[in-house]
Amino acid sequence: MRIALYGKEFRENFNESISLLIRKLESNQIDILIHEKFASFLVNVTGLRYSEFDVFNDVSGLPDGTDFLFSLGGDGTFLETLNYVKGRSVPVLGINTGRLGFLANISRDEISDAMDMLFEGKYILENRSLIRLTTSEGPLDVFNTALNEITIHKQNASMITIYTELDGEFLNSYWADGLIISTPTGSTAYSMSAGGPIMLPESKNFIISPISPHNLTVRPIVVPDDKKIKLKVKSRSDQYLVAMDSRSYKVRTGLELFADKAPYSVKMIKFPSNNFYNTLRNKLMWGMDKRN
Repeated sequence: MRIALYGKEFRENFNESISLLIRKLESNQIDILIHEKFASFLVNVTGLRYSEFDVFNDVSGLPDGTDFLFSLGGDGTFLETLNYVKGRSVPVLGINTGRLGFLANISRDEISDAMDMLFEGKYILENRSLIRLTTSEGPLDVFNTALNEITIHKQNASMITIYTELDGEFLNSYWADGLIISTPTGSTAYSMSAGGPIMLPESKNFIISPISPHNLTVRPIVVPDDKKIKLKVKSRSDQYLVAMDSRSYKVRTGLELFADKAPYSVKMIKFPSNNFYNTLRNKLMWGMDKRN
């Protein structure tokens, strides 16, 4: 079995937990791959030797034959990790070395049990849908999909107007600071802070949420994810901002945008103890009574 590791530097109090992870991989005779920018950090904090693993980088990409890809960090690191799967069937596991994690939801206390369950095959693969973005002049980037959301946002103090169509039918002109088009996975991210609903990951929908709209009656709307969404922005500036998850781009005003469901999904590794309802209660403190 071959497992790749991608991550960011973490605090010293996680050194022992990550060292445990490495020992678990080695004791199960796993071929280890580490992203080259992360490798030198892991060597310093875990005692790994370069002879004990191979490296991959942004140029070479993830080698064929990789069975799993581990993301070590927070949700932002997990989103960066997806750049290395790009429609491939390599499942991703998020190990959380930060604080709040919906995607990177394996805590340091769960690493040992999670590895045991993984090697025993006691896990499920959860398919998470992606949203794709193109423009009338082609994609903004080679990696033109997002797991959480696509966001259109003003570049200066003036509001923008976002003309929106669904399958060729006019939906609304959003006069606002911006617009979020979220997947079910992203419903607990930026969309939630803009008043959007929380959706189960397996839901087959998008959420369209305005950011600080001028008209308070304009609320988030849930639409089927088989709809083709067309957007055109009118602004006093000659540019506005478009973000796909954590990647941001400046876009010329007047350029048409097209959003739809990507033709592939992301496979996330889930264990029986890590269900979505537990995550909501633990991360968002659902049902917490301050009187107790």
